[in-house]
Amino acid sequence: MAQGETMSNESQRIAKVIARTGLASRREAERIVEDGRVSVNGSVIHHPGHPVGPDDHITVDGNPLPAPADYAYYVLNKPRGTITGRDDPQERKSVLDLVPHLPIRVEPVGRLDMDTEGVLLLTNDGDLAHKLTHPSMHVPKRYAVKVWRTPDEKTLNRVRAGIRLEDGRAAPCKVRVIETTDSGNAWLEVTVTEGRNRLIRRVFEQVNHPVSKLRRESFATISARGCERGAVRKLTQEEVRRLKEIAGGKDPREAGKTNRYKTGYARPKPKNAKGTRKRKTLNKRRG
Repeated sequence: MAQGETMSNESQRIAKVIARTGLASRREAERIVEDGRVSVNGSVIHHPGHPVGPDDHITVDGNPLPAPADYAYYVLNKPRGTITGRDDPQERKSVLDLVPHLPIRVEPVGRLDMDTEGVLLLTNDGDLAHKLTHPSMHVPKRYAVKVWRTPDEKTLNRVRAGIRLEDGRAAPCKVRVIETTDSGNAWLEVTVTEGRNRLIRRVFEQVNHPVSKLRRESFATISARGCERGAVRKLTQEEVRRLKEIAGGKDPREAGKTNRYKTGYARPKPKNAKGTRKRKTLNKRRG
């Protein structure tokens, strides 16, 4: 296909095809291509967007590309003191060091900084991960946040409206006090819909209530229930369905809900239906 042409329905970007096999993440696959380690039909390519089809012969470092891996979806209860990257120059412990037993290569969906714990999704479904982390999707992320001193309602309203930061105003969010401590500090519940670096820490630093502890309770409605700190569990089919519906644009509050009356089954009659009809009849007679 000539450069500049639109890819056909059967063609995909080479980096995406490589990532789909589980051989590398999307970013790593792009670097592999740029480094000249990939050949298509015997010719070395260097552009991650090079289109390939199902009949193309692809090799990486001279080895045939493995078959695509089945999609897998997990949630990890990330412990504090771990990073979400795979290769760290400082050799800090990664969340991926906690899951070597998983049967398939997975990547984190988004990021949590080293001092933040809680819900972190892991998957090899790059398209889903991309949609869930794209700013336009406004995917909700709920946190438990311990701050210095208890903010008053005026301060909370400032946070709800969106605090101006050095890289732009933060989007409006939900926040409420859920507990105060004996020392006068507070635990807050905060729900944000953007994923800027250290967003919550920066917001509360700006209003003079610095964060001492931060734990993500849910991401796109998925919690880490049943997971000890540092443990991982496979998502249920219902949870995966919710994620896909949210990624498709459905309101997270409605995701996963089904209307069983649209399935062809008759709507059940209310228990007092008979009595209701009698009362209506009597009312008519009285009128």
